[in-house]
Amino acid sequence: MMLLGVIGWPIAHSRSPAMHDAAIRALGLDASYLPMAVPPEALPDAILGLRALGFRGVNVTLPHKRACLDLLDEVDDAARAIGAVNTLVFEQGRSRGSNTDAAGMVAALRDAGIALKDARVVVLGAGGAARAAVYAAATSGATGVHVAARREAQAHVLVDSLRDQLPGDLLSAGDLTIDLRARFEHADLLIQATSATLGESQAAQAFAATLPMDALPRDASVFDMVYEPRVTSVLARAEARGLRCVGGLGMLLHQGALAFEAFTGQTADIEAMRAALASH
Repeated sequence: MMLLGVIGWPIAHSRSPAMHDAAIRALGLDASYLPMAVPPEALPDAILGLRALGFRGVNVTLPHKRACLDLLDEVDDAARAIGAVNTLVFEQGRSRGSNTDAAGMVAALRDAGIALKDARVVVLGAGGAARAAVYAAATSGATGVHVAARREAQAHVLVDSLRDQLPGDLLSAGDLTIDLRARFEHADLLIQATSATLGESQAAQAFAATLPMDALPRDASVFDMVYEPRVTSVLARAEARGLRCVGGLGMLLHQGALAFEAFTGQTADIEAMRAALASH
């Protein structure tokens, strides 16, 4: 039996087991996918244990994505640039880390008919999700990527750290409240990559209200990387303007499918995985 799973702390909320179980059933594989709660201090031992127990691969979720970087034998270019690992494969006694978040985002946007090539992109946030979004946009042919964060210094740190790995002249950074209207006026795609829209709350509504959504062009698109709720406060405002909107569930789906293919060497049944996510 092929052993697969997901590690995080906590882990009960993860939708990965349902999604991967569906993919396993669709292909009739002799495999099992297990959710495993791993406290941060136990992560190094957990990775060694997974390899010793014969696991083929595991997904990695918060808070372990960054910590895994220095615990593996190999890390691919995307994971190194993004600064986070979300997929581990164990093979021939070695551990290999990769990051499927950026590629998953590109696939989700492609499903919605949104192209990153030649797009002018504004990314809200300067954390790990924003970093993946910047990497995805810059490596997919965007003509400009502007990062706006509450703490402008963090936005500059993110951009500066990627200048050696991405076309530096495409990247810029600024404050979330300064000159944002001018940036919105020329944007083809807005990517919401903060945690501000998680859950239905007054804080989420207040955050959305601060954004000059009326400044976005009529043909602009809005992508919120948050997948719960499915229609965030930002997407609700964008929908009210008639803009094309994409939620984070599609990114979750596609990054999971790419991880599944890395684990098994087989093409994932996207529709089976999509149905499993929709029912949870």
